[in-house]
Amino acid sequence: MTARAPFWAPPLLALQFLTRLPTPYLAGLSPEAVKDGLTRAVGWFPLVGTLVGLSTALVLVAADALWPRAVAVILALVVEARLTGAFHEDAVADFCDAFGGGHDAESIHRIMKDSRIGSFGAVGLGLALALRAALLVALEPALLAAAIMASATFGRSLIVAAMAAIPPAPVPGGLAKDIGGSVGMRHLVWGAFVSLPGLAAFALLAPVALAAALGAAALFLLWFAAMLRRRLGGSTGDCLGFVAYAGQLLLLLAATAA
Repeated sequence: MTARAPFWAPPLLALQFLTRLPTPYLAGLSPEAVKDGLTRAVGWFPLVGTLVGLSTALVLVAADALWPRAVAVILALVVEARLTGAFHEDAVADFCDAFGGGHDAESIHRIMKDSRIGSFGAVGLGLALALRAALLVALEPALLAAAIMASATFGRSLIVAAMAAIPPAPVPGGLAKDIGGSVGMRHLVWGAFVSLPGLAAFALLAPVALAAALGAAALFLLWFAAMLRRRLGGSTGDCLGFVAYAGQLLLLLAATAA
């Protein structure tokens, strides 16, 4: 019988997976319990996003009081990258390299696993970071903290939705292959529940923007799922990281739209 992780393990595993924060209580878990706990941890991803977004927002708001907004945004993104280990940024670069330079499933996977960054990855990551920074500079002061926290929550929520909607690609290893097939409706429901603290303030301040982001995210996931099935046969961890970053951008685009 597979060892079941204790009730406190899934949120800590989600924190360990998505950030570089220490989680010492997980050291004694068996590999079987870790796998079980990580499957259940997927539903906690949005709440970890809320914590990351809160940290970024606090740094940006504090820095915004001392320096121009552009400087404050760069400082906040530096702190966030240190907190998360640039986890999703790395996925964006790998995804862009693989799907920009790969011509079939085998070459896409090979490029995605290559630790070196190519021209597609450099351009894709640079444009993604530049767009996010520009959107944060453009945010209205009244929406600043709420939008940052909501975008971080929203991006990690899309990971849960993508894992539930897109089967893992037939490639060895990685989050999508190891636990992606086990993610279903209960993860979606729990993920939606734990995303409420991160989305609540933005929903009150900009309900139309949130509705627009949800609609855009649904269309994006439909296109993304079809593209991944056609070109790779399913999803991988880097694809899920790209989804998270795209989700952040979609919400910030909605928040700054005229």
